[in-house]
Amino acid sequence: MSPQAPTSETPVQYRYDVVLRDGSVVRLRALEHGDKMKFQHLTEDLLPDFAEPQFLETPRTSALKAGEGETPDPESAFVLVAELRGRIVAFGSYVRDANRPRVAEMAFAVDTALQGRGLGTALLDRLADVAREHGIEALEGEVVAANQRMLNMVAASGFEVMQRLAKGRARVRLALEPTEAYAHQLLRREAESAVASVRIFLEPRSVAIVGASRDRTKIGSVVLHNLLTLGYRGRVYPVNPQAEEIESIQAFASVRDVPEPVDLAVIAVPIGHVDAVVEDCIARGVRGILLLTAGYSETGAAGRDRERRLVARLREAGIRLIGPNCFGVINTDPMVRLNTSFSPTQPLEGSVGLLTQSGALGQAILDYARSLNLGLSQFVSIGNKADLSGNDLLRYWMQDERTSVILFYLESFGNPRKFSLIAREAARRKPIICVKAGRSKAGARAASSHTGSLAGSDRAAEALFRQCGVIRTNTLEELFDVARLLSHQPLPRGPRVAILTNAGGPAILTADACEAAGLELPTLNDRTLAALREFLPAAASVANPVDMIASADAEDYRRAMKALIEDPGVDALIVLFVPLHPGSPDRVARAIRDSIPPGCDKPVLTTFLSAQGMPPPLEGIPSYRFPEGAVTALARALRYARWRSRPAGAVPRFEDMDEERARETVESVRRRGGGWMSAGEVEALLDAARIPAARARVAETIEQALEAAELIGYPAVLKALGPTILHKTEVKGVILNLGDAAAVKAAYEDLHGRLGDRMTGVLVQQTIPRGVEVLVGATLDATFGHIVAYGAGGTLAELIEDVALRLVPLTDRDADDLLAEARTTRLLRGWRGAPPADEDAVRDVLLRLSALLEVCPEIEEVDFNPTIVLERGARIVDARVRVGSSWRRSGRRPVF
Repeated sequence: MSPQAPTSETPVQYRYDVVLRDGSVVRLRALEHGDKMKFQHLTEDLLPDFAEPQFLETPRTSALKAGEGETPDPESAFVLVAELRGRIVAFGSYVRDANRPRVAEMAFAVDTALQGRGLGTALLDRLADVAREHGIEALEGEVVAANQRMLNMVAASGFEVMQRLAKGRARVRLALEPTEAYAHQLLRREAESAVASVRIFLEPRSVAIVGASRDRTKIGSVVLHNLLTLGYRGRVYPVNPQAEEIESIQAFASVRDVPEPVDLAVIAVPIGHVDAVVEDCIARGVRGILLLTAGYSETGAAGRDRERRLVARLREAGIRLIGPNCFGVINTDPMVRLNTSFSPTQPLEGSVGLLTQSGALGQAILDYARSLNLGLSQFVSIGNKADLSGNDLLRYWMQDERTSVILFYLESFGNPRKFSLIAREAARRKPIICVKAGRSKAGARAASSHTGSLAGSDRAAEALFRQCGVIRTNTLEELFDVARLLSHQPLPRGPRVAILTNAGGPAILTADACEAAGLELPTLNDRTLAALREFLPAAASVANPVDMIASADAEDYRRAMKALIEDPGVDALIVLFVPLHPGSPDRVARAIRDSIPPGCDKPVLTTFLSAQGMPPPLEGIPSYRFPEGAVTALARALRYARWRSRPAGAVPRFEDMDEERARETVESVRRRGGGWMSAGEVEALLDAARIPAARARVAETIEQALEAAELIGYPAVLKALGPTILHKTEVKGVILNLGDAAAVKAAYEDLHGRLGDRMTGVLVQQTIPRGVEVLVGATLDATFGHIVAYGAGGTLAELIEDVALRLVPLTDRDADDLLAEARTTRLLRGWRGAPPADEDAVRDVLLRLSALLEVCPEIEEVDFNPTIVLERGARIVDARVRVGSSWRRSGRRPVF
């Protein structure tokens, strides 16, 4: 059996909802006892060619026995079926080879109507997962050589494929070890399906409005009006049993009555009618439902149960859902012109994709964007995100040529690991700007270790954003400040900012804000200074900030901007203007606009300090009411530009890590109910992972302690052990510098005398030379998964709170960022004459810990504190590891 296989006691539900290439959903599950008739219908529908064209020809014992009502044991055989609207429409199976236990024969069948939509590949992906969990390393099978569709599916799977041709048949072998090619193909398929799902909602060919009405106070009526007002290019079907015609368009009593296919149904009816409308949509074959109706998970337990039943029903039918409790979606594309929101505000066409989780904020956001003249490519209110999520939208916007900037308002994460994976790639193409609500610590769990107490949920969210290049803002106003900059201006190449003004006070405020934000005010070069002195009065200051004084006119702004933009020592320009003369704002605005040459690679930001705000001639150039807003936006853009300019990191694999031994060590703890590992178990785990630790032995008696000290060598350290002794220093349970046997004996008696029955033994450990104490650890967050922490170590870790966090898996670049972010790293680089410590050794520990958590996901908490970093190497001096009681799937598989 594979070391990652679940034991017979492990409750594993082989049930998956997979998205196909066209955006529809199919449920995959293990064949069950009651499936006899459904399975027979599939095979009968596919006869007479059951044996040849569509399938890998194998011994189909598992599949055929299942048709007789027998459920195979995954250890020997397994059948995975695809179910849609109550019918089994496909299956994939394997039968273990009795003579080669690491190999199994495979078979697949897909209903003819569903072929070409990626269902066979989805079955293969999940079947391979199950096979790997049960120690199978390869799947084999035969197929008629003329069956190119099946051969193409196998070739495109991403697995390492071997093929042999003989007598018109192809013998195929798939090695199941995940490779980079497999991960790439898996992600490509998932992205293709997600984009197709979103297109159902943003690019539908037809829309039914259920709840449309002649009463303009009704939400359905507003949605229909907005759809028609924006000029939707597709077909529109109002649905209302009480009307024959609405807005001069034929109405229908039910979605079932619509005579043509319906891509999208917008449901705006009271909650008591939703279930009946959903059944109508299923009967009509609707592809997607936009559910505006509230009263689901946002209302409590009963609502959550109602929402679960709704999603389950839609997935059985293969229908996608946005909502419930949402505000609608908008697509300003001239080829689509879709507005299924109930907002009275029609957005401007532009390049910003905007997602909001809050329906209540939807209207305010659209109003604010319009007031800023910020055009949108699409707007999506995701509501309770019971099905389609922000991750799906992110994939859509990543490939959408009309979208150059992506904005998110989030209140929660559904799948942060998946978000991180997608955002890392998307942020290299276009900026992602996010407001994440919920910074409070009120929901943080109580933590028993140093690491747990330092890794709160908002810190985890911040780590996630930094890791994947997302620009996090603190407020919605700041979100739009950054969006205005990035949707119209290039990214800054560096931190050097020139400030141009006609008043000293605002320039001082701007300079202060720049310094606080990490931006620099460089000295202007001689050529720039000479150009400015040519036309500015003697009273003006040509130093940076450039203060042209109150007499400056539009021509002065034009000439000064030209000189500053041409200065090679300037990366960005902030232009301030205080209107002192009637009509001057418009003239100065035109001068600013006209001074920016085509293709300028330096961002220009402005602040017009007046009640009127940004004058019309400045459209396309971001203007801020106060200079601090401009500086904050620029600083966030610079941080993103730096992230984007660095090469993407790679997750290392450690060939010397004994993964099987590590799994066995963790599994033994999990089977007994989990909890903190014993010192011996921790030592075995670290040795398997090749994470360096101080030599140590566990002793339960004085005699054993003396023997261990002789073996390890003097001076030695004694540490009290016991299930209730978590922080040893708090009970004075550590005694150092024991130079001989007499000292060890005395120390043991002292510890036992003070701690009594709380002490079950001691850890006898070698003395590590003085070095830099750091903390390396990890915790399992219920939302974010495993989080690695690094920072100041020792007994003052929580007090100092110098800690950096990153989500698993760590890339080599993530490890570098952890080291750069924590102030403690300065000690590693030599502080006040101290010799530098081995920074590479810390990096290695961080990356090995991340790899260990991927191999052993049942680990819930790790605390290596202190880890002593020497001039050469590092040693874990005190290590604690806690294991959960539930089996978890390995994090290595890049599908979530």
